[in-house]
Amino acid sequence: MDEVEALKREAGIAACSFVKGGMTLGLGTGSTVRYTVLELGRMIAEEGLDVVGVSTSEATRELAEGLGIPLLELGDAGRIDLTIDGADEFDPDFQLIKGGGGALTREKRVAAASEAMVVVADDRKQVPVLGRFPLPLEVGAADVSAVSEELSSICPGQVSLRGGRDPYVTDNGGHILDCEFGPTISEPLDLEHRILSVEGVVEVGLFVGMCDAVVMSTPSEVLTMVKRGGRLG
Repeated sequence: MDEVEALKREAGIAACSFVKGGMTLGLGTGSTVRYTVLELGRMIAEEGLDVVGVSTSEATRELAEGLGIPLLELGDAGRIDLTIDGADEFDPDFQLIKGGGGALTREKRVAAASEAMVVVADDRKQVPVLGRFPLPLEVGAADVSAVSEELSSICPGQVSLRGGRDPYVTDNGGHILDCEFGPTISEPLDLEHRILSVEGVVEVGLFVGMCDAVVMSTPSEVLTMVKRGGRLG
């Protein structure tokens, strides 16, 4: 395991400090939060931790089931106590871009059903202004052309279909458009509303007002940043 991967593992494990017995947990998707899921599996097996998970993707569901983590469907879970997930970017206000792994729709639904959200990430994901990472949108498979054309008046850069001629297919059967805004997204809530008003858009990878803490790996240490006035403060 190289140094970057080791720090991701450390951050993923550190996020488990927010977990308490009896919780229903949203289990995120991505390379860093994978270590959180692995640690939860260990805690259940070795320490008798009593939690139930709600997966944000089929990949996470398969990982959790293999580790013996009990799972509920989102519709059966009711209110989720805590979601731990990754992010492609986060800004000083704890606003996020997510969707690099293609699971943004379910990730957002799980986060929206949660009492609090913790993000695990490495320091490359920390930005002063969102948008360097292309903003993912999930769209209906039949709506790609129409949505792409409509987005030309909103997105200043290129709008690309993920996978091109062999399009990426989400767990919901949709496709992903990646929109190049550059580091210009200073009003993510307004942008989210504008994009969601476009017919055919299923979800936008802007997570506004959802993240309460970030556990971040750096080249030398793991830092935990808690949002002032947030639900974990």
